[in-house]
Amino acid sequence: MQREPFDPIPGVVLLRPEVHGDDRGFFLETMREDALGVRFVQANHSHSRAGVLRGLHFHGRQADAWYVVRGRARVGLADLRARSPRPAAAAIELSDQDRATLYIPPGVAHGFAALTDLDLIYLVTEYFDGADEHGLAWNDPVAAVPWAIDHPTLSDRDRAASPLDWDQVERILASG
Repeated sequence: MQREPFDPIPGVVLLRPEVHGDDRGFFLETMREDALGVRFVQANHSHSRAGVLRGLHFHGRQADAWYVVRGRARVGLADLRARSPRPAAAAIELSDQDRATLYIPPGVAHGFAALTDLDLIYLVTEYFDGADEHGLAWNDPVAAVPWAIDHPTLSDRDRAASPLDWDQVERILASG
């Protein structure tokens, strides 16, 4: 499994597995503890229709590892670990053709726009805890995630998400 740092956000890593395939199909490892030195405790499956955007969300304690099983997603990331007039933000496309796993450390806001119908498996380092689920507006002008999407389908929660509040983010991450 190859590890590729993801510029411009330190700690975000793209894992590229070795794919073993033949005329029957393929096999690959989506995650190995020794690839990151991180232990995951829960696996989740998210299904989204094309045009849905989920996020931006962040955690003080939990890290995520995302793997697209079916479809294509544009993943948006913003580094909230240090106050900045403009946090490092980036987007990357993940797909079932790419077969890469994206590791997202605590303090990095993340979300995805489903470019097609999408099935995403994600592993997390903490059991679900609503007290460690935080969000900010998907189109926050300070975070400035380059979504390349204008009118996504949003949940009520994501539609009502607040703008970036550095004081609140710092309190959350300090208590992480």
